[in-house]
Amino acid sequence: MLIAVAGRYGYHRDELYFLAAGRHLDWGYVDQPPLTPLLARMMSLIVGDSLVGLRILPALLAGATVLVAALVARELGGARAEQLLAAGATAMSAIVLVNGHWLSTTSVDLLVWTLLSWLTVRAVRLGGGPIWLWAGLTAGMGLQNKMLVVFLLAAFVVGLVITGPRRVFRDPWLWLAGGVALLVWLPNLIWQARHDWPQLELSAAIAAGSSGSSQPWWLFVPFQVVLVSPFLLPIWVAGLVTLLRSGDLRSYRFVGVAYLGLAVLFMITGGKPYYIAGLYPALLAAGSLPTMRWVRAGSGRLRRVLLGSAFVLSSPNLILMLPLLPERLLGPVIAVNYDVGETVGWPRFAATVGEAYATLPEADGPVVITRNYGEAGAVERYLAGVPVFSGHNAYSDWGAPPDSARAAVFVGFPRQRVEPWCSELTEVARVDNGVGLENDEQDVPVWTCRSLTASWSALWPQLRRLG
Repeated sequence: MLIAVAGRYGYHRDELYFLAAGRHLDWGYVDQPPLTPLLARMMSLIVGDSLVGLRILPALLAGATVLVAALVARELGGARAEQLLAAGATAMSAIVLVNGHWLSTTSVDLLVWTLLSWLTVRAVRLGGGPIWLWAGLTAGMGLQNKMLVVFLLAAFVVGLVITGPRRVFRDPWLWLAGGVALLVWLPNLIWQARHDWPQLELSAAIAAGSSGSSQPWWLFVPFQVVLVSPFLLPIWVAGLVTLLRSGDLRSYRFVGVAYLGLAVLFMITGGKPYYIAGLYPALLAAGSLPTMRWVRAGSGRLRRVLLGSAFVLSSPNLILMLPLLPERLLGPVIAVNYDVGETVGWPRFAATVGEAYATLPEADGPVVITRNYGEAGAVERYLAGVPVFSGHNAYSDWGAPPDSARAAVFVGFPRQRVEPWCSELTEVARVDNGVGLENDEQDVPVWTCRSLTASWSALWPQLRRLG
């Protein structure tokens, strides 16, 4: 299903950024570890510029997440019905659908968290041993994708210390697994240390609300309802309660403690609501057990109908998270799913920038300067040969324009920001995505700047920003 709709709308701004980062492979970037850009590079080498081809990967990651959710249910004692319920609820979850549609760090992160939940639960059930090494390898790879995995690992450790079984800490395989995770993560750690830990600065910027998907702290809990589905809420809540209270699942109580601890931590520190989404497949797996007991305890078909109705009523997730509606009707959807707006209008955006660029004399060595990495990535993708630069995140490390460039197209900047840099500044266009959708690029100004008043070496530090 995900692959069938993969070509609708267009690239997400982050996909354009990952493709650009994949052309600048490194052991780290100021805003992320290297794995997702590496995956984007690999897919581009295999499928070229195919949007559908690029999105085969997140679709497969989402499918694997659904499968592992069923495996978690099996480890907790669930039979086939419980496994199918866990898989089905995970597949219908808003967070899995949206991150299975386009490539993002969260596409990988959801699978990593679900795998770590499964492997840790399995290790506890089997009494540890070499299975911990698989958990360590998974953790290390996850840390090469997103540092959020550190919080999951810490939460599991705290949960095991509080609720047990504490015997796991006497297993040498566990400590060896920790060494494996650290060894796999080490190249990125070294990169971060050599660059003064830029991800700490980024985390502070996100906590302050610099990201388009940031939310105020008081919306953190309400957003947990929509990350799966309001109608599937009883299943994962039942899973959380079961993990915390059931004697049969006492050995796995640490998963519930980890969820609660991380929810409180991210709410206090300004984390995004989806930061704990990777634990929902495990909660849905745990919730499948009491849910199916409830269904079997009922008489007749009523409870089966109610459970089926929860899935039917969750079907709006497909409309909200996948590109099914015409683009012109996406306005109300953006209120729930901000990111869908960032997949619309990039070819028209690039065409507008290209028209502005063509008006500048070639002798002045004109360049394009964009406000954010998505805009820069779109110029790279659709305007071959046009030199584009941005001070946003990793783009700022990939080089400034040459001082010989005396003219520029500025995209997305307010007049007061760029006017001091230009002897002649002209607004030549406003970006229009053609469907009247109010996304981040709609109606941003496009300026032509002639006769720069300073060199790019002097201006570049003023353009750099992290967020």
